Amino acid sequence: MAKIIIIGGGWSGCAAAVTAKKAGADVTILEKTDLLLGLGNVGGIMRNNGRYTAAEEIKALGAAELIDITDRAARHTNVDFPGHSHATLYDVIKIEPLVRRKLKEMGINLEFEVRAVDVQMNGAGIKSILTADERWIEGDVYIETTGSTGPMGNCLRYGNGCSMCILRCPTFGPRISISQRAGVEDLLGQRGDDSYGAMSGSCKLCKESLSEEYQERLNKDGVVIVAIPPEDINLRKLSIKVCQQYALKEFAENIVLLDTGYAKLMTSYYPLEKLRKIPGFEFARFDDPYSGGRANSIRYLSMAPRNNAMKVSGVTNLLCAGEKSGLFVGHTEAIGTGSLAGHNSVRLFLGMPLLELPRAIALGDIIAYTNEMMNDVDGIKNRYTFSGGNYFARMQKQGLYNIDATAIKKNIEKIGLTDIFRTRLI
Repeated sequence: MAKIIIIGGGWSGCAAAVTAKKAGADVTILEKTDLLLGLGNVGGIMRNNGRYTAAEEIKALGAAELIDITDRAARHTNVDFPGHSHATLYDVIKIEPLVRRKLKEMGINLEFEVRAVDVQMNGAGIKSILTADERWIEGDVYIETTGSTGPMGNCLRYGNGCSMCILRCPTFGPRISISQRAGVEDLLGQRGDDSYGAMSGSCKLCKESLSEEYQERLNKDGVVIVAIPPEDINLRKLSIKVCQQYALKEFAENIVLLDTGYAKLMTSYYPLEKLRKIPGFEFARFDDPYSGGRANSIRYLSMAPRNNAMKVSGVTNLLCAGEKSGLFVGHTEAIGTGSLAGHNSVRLFLGMPLLELPRAIALGDIIAYTNEMMNDVDGIKNRYTFSGGNYFARMQKQGLYNIDATAIKKNIEKIGLTDIFRTRLI
């Protein structure tokens, strides 16, 4: 049986585990913290704009498990907010236990507080992974889904310092690039001013720290929009955000709150003194990152060169997914790339041709297009998501955006890939 080792238990790592397991592998996730999902514990937005299309494609391809969990954990559905339509807002408090339970039911091995720090090579392939507690873990194929945030030094060098975010580097140690340890040079994302990285695009406020009116509106409608005092409007902050789909003027001129169990504040950070000047926010408190009054985490400083089957260039038995695999933004994007990497890990073990999703579907197109853009001098300065920015515009132009679930399912059937991720290969 193929032994697949996944380094990182975020959305993409969990998705890779699901499809590798369904293909017949013995699967282990190594997660350096005590929680799965990583940024999924503070995100909460699904199905907005083109993410609806991608979510239904993932389901039709045979990897419905994680999409179905986010749907079941929804606090609100069909929510509209500036620039975005028909969003689902899942409960970030409930989501991790639900995913953890599902993976355990599937027989996936979960190892928490296990940080990968180095590799032992066997020629051009990885023989084993060294953990921080000095264990060597061997597998047949490895999938790196470590993300692109951390260690703390990157947030200090390229941002405003460690913001004490959900990734908790001071507690669980720094993220290590496994692809780099294997001899592959990482790619770094840039901003428009040629500086490196980008700042996470939102914060969590304790909902109970807001006025009763705003709490009630969030609980009822899922969204609250409040005008910012003119003297505090800062359009320049939009350029530092990783989430360019939210880099709209409305997000600089207004406080946009979404209900994900917490009050999700759609800005990278907001000075606490200024925030508390706004009526209804007099007692506002940040819950993630704790330093949300001055900073947020810096991302896109560790991406691996890869092909469109998610195979890392230069290493015979390493694949990647999620932010590790490119300038992707969002949970749906992570689940999609992870699902493909997990399925292909078993194909790689068996010596089968690796699956590349066709560009006739949104998931296949974004994987290929982002790969092209990572090698482009201007493309490396953009981020790619189904929910907005340059890629959603491309998606619409290419006729890939669709919110008819039946039509999406028929499109997957037409290209002969229905339930491909359910196929048992071993």
